[in-house]
Amino acid sequence: MSAVWLDELVACRARGEAAVMVSVASVRGSAPREPGTRMIVTPGRVFGTIGGGHLEYKAIAIARDLLAAGEPAVLKRFPLGASLGQCCGGVVNLLFEAVPPDAVWVSELAGRLAGGEPCVMVTAAHGPAGCGTVLVSAASVSGTLGDAALDRQVVERARSMLSGAPAGLVEFATGETTRSLLFLAPLQPSDFHVVIFGAGHVGRALVNTLAALPCRIVWVDPREAEFPAGLPANVEAVVSEFCEDEVDTAPAGAWFVVMTHDHALDQRLAERILRRGDFSWFGLIGSHTKRRAFEQRLGARGIDAAALSRMECPIGVAGIRDKHPAAIAISVAARILRQREAGASTARPALHDARA
Repeated sequence: MSAVWLDELVACRARGEAAVMVSVASVRGSAPREPGTRMIVTPGRVFGTIGGGHLEYKAIAIARDLLAAGEPAVLKRFPLGASLGQCCGGVVNLLFEAVPPDAVWVSELAGRLAGGEPCVMVTAAHGPAGCGTVLVSAASVSGTLGDAALDRQVVERARSMLSGAPAGLVEFATGETTRSLLFLAPLQPSDFHVVIFGAGHVGRALVNTLAALPCRIVWVDPREAEFPAGLPANVEAVVSEFCEDEVDTAPAGAWFVVMTHDHALDQRLAERILRRGDFSWFGLIGSHTKRRAFEQRLGARGIDAAALSRMECPIGVAGIRDKHPAAIAISVAARILRQREAGASTARPALHDARA
């Protein structure tokens, strides 16, 4: 699981603001979100969701009470049907962990993931606020749970999860009769990097739609005044007179969406993207007529038919004809997610001793 919620914690750290991280630690039966899902709660803001409904409302209230009281991390069990009246009917364990502004692991984890280093975050299910967080990667370990023997067990187990095991609660023996319950959550560097060219009405609507998803967004336009104030933590606005250069700085496997105010700029961007070739998907806003015109012009500039076939224009899922910016944004976002799901691996090793 990628860690877009971490952007919000980094922003809280920069503001000197404490937060509570609410994690879905385990589930049994039907539940709205999977283990590893996180929500960040501050006195005046909530980032992310653990599934909505009464569970989320109750979790926000508990998190704010914990934040006000400065209480330690705590694990709470929620039967969805019996106590909360949710029709899911399963059982969810939520881990509430206070994150003070000076929590060292926040910047360290951000640095590791930004550097492309997968790691497992290990948290004690009960413990002092901001303490006991261990980060384990293939090459290094930082932090301690306060017990050298337990640390060794945890590191071995965590490294076995780096290849893609799901997050969950795990019990470790710490003595003949004592056991420690820990939350192990594998985290991967974000591979969902979206570059959106164009800050017009549709571009703004698309950014608003995608920003709630676990992705990184680079939003490019030469017109500074078109960007709104106060962007989500996972969105970076780039003002550039040479938008084409931003194609080259994107990582391999990026998702490109071109919807600028200028057809000539759209064509230059399309050519740069198609010549690069190592993208996951490229969508160009426009009609079938625009596509035919671009195919002729780009073909004349040496872009072959195989490359042109990777340019999706028009964009969006079939059957949605509404041209309202929000409708287009939803349609394009759905198309991106469908394409992403089609290419995603479904093989996930089980975490057998996770419990609810």
